[in-house]
Amino acid sequence: MAPAPSRNISFISHTDMNGHADGVQIMVHRGYAYVGHGFSNGITTLDVRDAKTPKVVDFIACPPGTRALHLQTHDDLLLAVNAPSVWHMQQFQTDKAYFGGSWAEQMKAMGNTFTPGIRVYDISKPEKPKEIGFMPIEGVGPHRLWYVGGRYAYASIHFHDFTDHILAVIDMADPTKPHVIGRCWLPGMWRGGGESPAWPSNRRYALHHALVAGDLAFGAWRDGGLTVIDLADRSKPRIIAHRNTDPPFGGGTHSPLPLPDRNLLVVADEPSTNNCADGLRYIWVYDIRAPHNPVSIATMPMPSEADYCAKGGFFGAHNMHENRPGSFQSSELIFATFYNAGVRVFNIANQFQPREVGYYVPDNPVKMMDPRPNRPQVVQSADCFVDKNGLMYVTDPNAGLNILQFNGA
Repeated sequence: MAPAPSRNISFISHTDMNGHADGVQIMVHRGYAYVGHGFSNGITTLDVRDAKTPKVVDFIACPPGTRALHLQTHDDLLLAVNAPSVWHMQQFQTDKAYFGGSWAEQMKAMGNTFTPGIRVYDISKPEKPKEIGFMPIEGVGPHRLWYVGGRYAYASIHFHDFTDHILAVIDMADPTKPHVIGRCWLPGMWRGGGESPAWPSNRRYALHHALVAGDLAFGAWRDGGLTVIDLADRSKPRIIAHRNTDPPFGGGTHSPLPLPDRNLLVVADEPSTNNCADGLRYIWVYDIRAPHNPVSIATMPMPSEADYCAKGGFFGAHNMHENRPGSFQSSELIFATFYNAGVRVFNIANQFQPREVGYYVPDNPVKMMDPRPNRPQVVQSADCFVDKNGLMYVTDPNAGLNILQFNGA
């Protein structure tokens, strides 16, 4: 087998996670990795204390029709979403159906069975998470979380009376009884309150997720763009800035990464069509010295060592390593998955001139986990977690988990 295309990143190991090779978000905590799955509808726990030989030690199955693709760990807690397993549902068999328009309209009267909510696990015994709490949700349910300890967690949740996912502030004072205390949305989303969307029906205005720094949350709203949200009163979050690069650059605003020590914000837009059919999506750098007025100052360079638009599948940014407590933390090095272009590392020491300093493109999957028909059998790197030693844990929806080593630049 030919060596994988790479620069400044070396291969350590690979696992198909006992046949659950579809990984989405990954957390590495106290020597164990917790992987949420997009198709297998569960959570895998791996012992990664020896990164060369990762070992599956547990699998938690979700209720029927439900997946746990996103999760968070901190101290003795693991929080995981329970959301509809949409890729198995007939109305979501195409990317256009998933990325275009409100889920509420598409799921209405379709008879899908799933159990939406947020589950809380005790991981004081890290090899065997134990459920201790569940927050049921009336509606489509949650998509992604942000929790780094303390009283509050933050989630994107599609409540029954909204057009799509909005920001929810969750009180975690009692982890066995999490509950929502605050909500924030783009005007036009609260149909239960008489609001009507002002955007076209084929555009999806929905919070993918928000990251929090101090009393500010930075939200990525897919076709709805970027927001800065004041959290001084967690029960009444309020939007203080809204930016949208669509048009002319296309939507898909997906992943925010605040760098508060430098007053910078990195924002990744996600592609939503194969072979760059709707153009390229970019990773933006914003100056946020004035939070009410975020200003775009640069974009990351696009991978150019191969013709990734012709490769098949999605090409462009997806998720970024989030500088979580206890992980690798840097306000100069940005780690981002790039779908069929693998995982990329950028240096923004000069925020006006970002440069690529490393990449690794894993092998294509040997078989497909994706239940949708006619999917291209190419690598689609999904998420990246970097531990404090520079070990990179990179997931793929079909090709399993790769553990890599960033060698510096």
